[in-house]
Amino acid sequence: MMNHGELVSIILTIITAATPLLLAAMGELVVERSGVLNLGVEGMMAVGAVCGFGAALAFGPYVGIFAAILAGVALSLLFAFLTLTLVSNQVATGLALTLLGLGLSGLIGEGYVGQPGAKLTKIYIPGLTDIPWLGPIVFGQDILVYVSLLLTAFVSYVLFRTKAGLVIRAVGDSHQSAHALGYPVIPVRYACVAFGGGCAGLAGGYLSLAYTPQWIENMTAGRGWIALALVVFGSWLPRRVLIGAYLFGMITILGLAVQTKGLGIPSQLLTALPYIVTILALVVISGNRALTRANTPACLGQPFVPDR
Repeated sequence: MMNHGELVSIILTIITAATPLLLAAMGELVVERSGVLNLGVEGMMAVGAVCGFGAALAFGPYVGIFAAILAGVALSLLFAFLTLTLVSNQVATGLALTLLGLGLSGLIGEGYVGQPGAKLTKIYIPGLTDIPWLGPIVFGQDILVYVSLLLTAFVSYVLFRTKAGLVIRAVGDSHQSAHALGYPVIPVRYACVAFGGGCAGLAGGYLSLAYTPQWIENMTAGRGWIALALVVFGSWLPRRVLIGAYLFGMITILGLAVQTKGLGIPSQLLTALPYIVTILALVVISGNRALTRANTPACLGQPFVPDR
């Protein structure tokens, strides 16, 4: 029978596992809502992780957070220049960006391997954090957990309650019509890609500053691809992406928990469990055409060249 301490520990671990997925997926959701498909999330996360770790080592974890964001934005702007200005293929460029990010992060982080990192401390509110059960879960998280939740609310509000969100969705659904109405399609997409890059970099920084405060090459471990799948899983709606991120976080921790029980299930199968579930979820969703058509940006992945 699971005791109180074990249950709280599992819930805290699920939140920690879900946070980088939510951060990266929320940024990619905005990018795709504008009609751009950026498959370089994994690479941006890796660069954000190593730059955040290095900056935190030198100047502290909060400087590391900003360094991770800036690293992700820088890499995303390279993608934006190639795909939006030079009109290169978005799929091929995104895959190249992932390879570049993984290789670059390994090169930058070569000197950081084995060094202890600067851990992002959890918030402690006297009286509230000490509340049994609820206190550590609600009032005892690190700041980026709350940032991820606020980011979800912010993205949902902006996309569906403001003119800026209407413009983003219009650009993603019909860039030619948006251009004819006078909306700056390319600058809007540049801004969305930069936002998505910053979120991906922050997600990577969370891995090296809070999840496991150290640098290990390829520490993103495919989380960028899961974040991409979460956007489809959530049918491009922030609240569904939030649910999906915590669901996949729970599946990840479930695999680790089962390993500790010694049930004889191969560890390789349990490690692959989140990716197997990702594939199954995408297969189920792709079979529901009404669901996918409802929110999929009509111009997703399509290049735009303004009339001259």
